[in-house]
Amino acid sequence: MNVTHEQFRFMVEDITAELISYLVDHEHYTLKAAFDTVYNSDLYDALSRPETGLYYQSTGYVREYLMREIKTGKLSLN
Repeated sequence: MNVTHEQFRFMVEDITAELISYLVDHEHYTLKAAFDTVYNSDLYDALSRPETGLYYQSTGYVREYLMREIKTGKLSLN
């Protein structure tokens, strides 16, 4: 998928906002804890790199990786 840098950043920011919202609304994180969890995760690092392709996946798909990382302490993109 060919997207501009601006489109890529928008897609990453949109998924990130959805992940934070999910942690607050469904996992009962405080807003600060949700921000810290997402932005300090290996998943966020991977999401921020276009070559992973995560930016064009559904939020639900990406969320599963985040939740697995939270539970296991490591990111596995396999």
